[in-house]
Amino acid sequence: MTNPDSSDVSAAVAEVTEQIRGVARLGVAFSGGVDSSVLLALAARALGPGRVLAILGVSPSLAADERTAAHAVAAHIGVPVVEVETHEGERDAYRANGPDRCFHCKDELFTVIGTDLAAQHGLDAVAYGENADDVRRHDRPGARAAAAHRVLSPLAAAGLDKAAVRRIARALDLPCADKPAAPCLASRIPHFQIVSPRKLSQVEQAEAALRRLGFGDLRVRHHGEIARVELPAGDLVRAVSEPMREHVRRAVSEAGFRFVTLDLTGIQSGAFTSAFTDPPEDGDRG
Repeated sequence: MTNPDSSDVSAAVAEVTEQIRGVARLGVAFSGGVDSSVLLALAARALGPGRVLAILGVSPSLAADERTAAHAVAAHIGVPVVEVETHEGERDAYRANGPDRCFHCKDELFTVIGTDLAAQHGLDAVAYGENADDVRRHDRPGARAAAAHRVLSPLAAAGLDKAAVRRIARALDLPCADKPAAPCLASRIPHFQIVSPRKLSQVEQAEAALRRLGFGDLRVRHHGEIARVELPAGDLVRAVSEPMREHVRRAVSEAGFRFVTLDLTGIQSGAFTSAFTDPPEDGDRG
């Protein structure tokens, strides 16, 4: 695929510049994913790299591979990274893992930024990578936390949807431009089943092992002794064909699961939360 015309980037810089007009020094809640990386890059172009700070929240819900990749993307952009340790796992409401879990996670992050970082680094605003498509979704309780803390969402305010953000990422030649979505590890645990460091570690270990086998976009859902592996439809046959089937089984079992299953539905982004938050369609009976 050829890179989009540079006019996409110029227009996006102008739009984001308008959204952060008057900001002298901006902190960007940064994960290394496409959305927050594009926001970081556009903010750096709008304000200058020296007036932008990437803020990476670190906790057991962040996979080590994601942490390393985030630093690489920020280095590519040329913006410094500050890591902040968050303690959402100490919140009863977060551990309870209701459909609002992401609210408590983001509330913890933005509270830590406001308490510990904003004054220390001279930040007069904080932004995060919500895009225009995210605004239309019903399963993003983290957005409520952002609103409560007055966190800016320049991509969404500029009308940039997921497709536009991907185009801009490719135009900027960001290392994460074609990176699959990578929600936090807690999203692999069904709602109302307790989030614990052990479960998060099991998921991280299993997913890392599967990536070493050559699988890119994937989820390992934690159902107690059972691991439910989600892969794109195009990877299913490979995963169940020998000798790969045995490699997959061993990789996931070694993370502490007794049973390893492969979900024939494939990748189901946001399935646990959307079941509780999506409005019912005509004919739905619950």
